[in-house]
Amino acid sequence: MRLQAQGVQLAYDRTVIAKDLTLTIPDGKVSVLIGPNGSGKSTALRALARLLPPSRGSVILDGKSIQETPTKEVARLLAILPQVLVTPESISVEDLVWFGRHPHRASLKVPSEQDRETVEWAMKVTSTAELRHQHVDQLSGGQRQRVWIALCLAQGTDLILLDEPTTYLDVAYQLEVLDLLAELNRDQGKTVAMVLHDFNMAAEYADHVFVMKSGGLVTEGAPEEVFTCDIIRDVFGVESQVVPHPVSGKPMCIPLRAGLRTQLAVANG
Repeated sequence: MRLQAQGVQLAYDRTVIAKDLTLTIPDGKVSVLIGPNGSGKSTALRALARLLPPSRGSVILDGKSIQETPTKEVARLLAILPQVLVTPESISVEDLVWFGRHPHRASLKVPSEQDRETVEWAMKVTSTAELRHQHVDQLSGGQRQRVWIALCLAQGTDLILLDEPTTYLDVAYQLEVLDLLAELNRDQGKTVAMVLHDFNMAAEYADHVFVMKSGGLVTEGAPEEVFTCDIIRDVFGVESQVVPHPVSGKPMCIPLRAGLRTQLAVANG
């Protein structure tokens, strides 16, 4: 396995967010970290991406400590799309995507043919090539996310980490972004690991799910294994019914409002 956390403790200042966290990102799969607010899922992703050094334990990338690996080398091996994205003012789509080639270039080196081909490919597969001359800040939310994913692809890595890539997007754009990530995994063999909030989006798109609570890993496995009424109750404090999706067959988690919870309790004795 290329990327794993081994007994890490993660903290901001003196506040410990995660303790003794061990997990391995499956190669060639779509993995999702899910859990309630404050569970440590985004913190764990930041550590996996070398954005937050563990105060204890280690993150291993390709057999080496990620903290001991030079930044430029890490950028050639994995790409990270953080939750908060700061776009340079009035930058065009194409210019932003070109930032993805920086880890592969010397500061004054003329772009190579491979650089150009990679940028063109990244824009093509994300359907952003036709937007190349537009300013990023003039795009819709879904278009902007696709441009940032194109930047990640331009890095030329097989490992992509994303922190809540569907936040603030409406359902149509959420599906657009998640469909793109699924296609990159299926057609390009990219390993994708991301943080999501939505149970059902996670169940529909993930091959492997990590369920976190209070900075620890509660359970992990296929969606059919981890999305159960008991786990949703224990981790999220929500009573639910879990039923197969009528088309995909993946588990669908249906939260129950108060009146229905009472009916369920009566029915169960």
